Amino acid sequence: MVRTDSDSDFARGDVVPDFELPGADGGTFALADVDTDAVLVVFTCNHCPYAKAKVDLLNRIAAEYDDCAVVGINPNDDAEYPEDSFETMVEYVESGEVAYDAYLRDETGEVAEAYGAVCTPDPFLLRNGGDGTFTLAYHGRLDDALDPDHEATNVYVTEAIDAVLAGEDVAIDPGPSRGCSIKWP
Repeated sequence: MVRTDSDSDFARGDVVPDFELPGADGGTFALADVDTDAVLVVFTCNHCPYAKAKVDLLNRIAAEYDDCAVVGINPNDDAEYPEDSFETMVEYVESGEVAYDAYLRDETGEVAEAYGAVCTPDPFLLRNGGDGTFTLAYHGRLDDALDPDHEATNVYVTEAIDAVLAGEDVAIDPGPSRGCSIKWP
């Protein structure tokens, strides 16, 4: 496991790329089709201890926020990391272990690369522009638990979501996300 801190080039307010990816629920998910005010896109995977430590938080956010979709995207090389396979993603969704609004497979890593994601988990909170475009509202840590075995005392991403849903700018900047490096295909 190599720990990496995220360093995407997107600035708050930048339009982010659209994407369309297969979902572990059997469907296809396109960002442009989302009709919630906010979307939390998290580049994640099944094997990384940093990503595993945030599954419950992401499930809770997906359950508690009606107007913020939670979308997990797994870009990891499943040949080298079989636990990150699409089949395992399907198992996690079917069992309820992963209960995000969508859990998607980025087989080529193109979407992760387009966003500048470098670690798992790497969260990007997006604001819906209402015309099929989304802008970056927040990119940073999900919470203040920097290691998988630490308990969070401050959940930054919910503060950011609350600001976006209130139509405000996100004022917090706790630093970059931290996790395992993306295992590029």
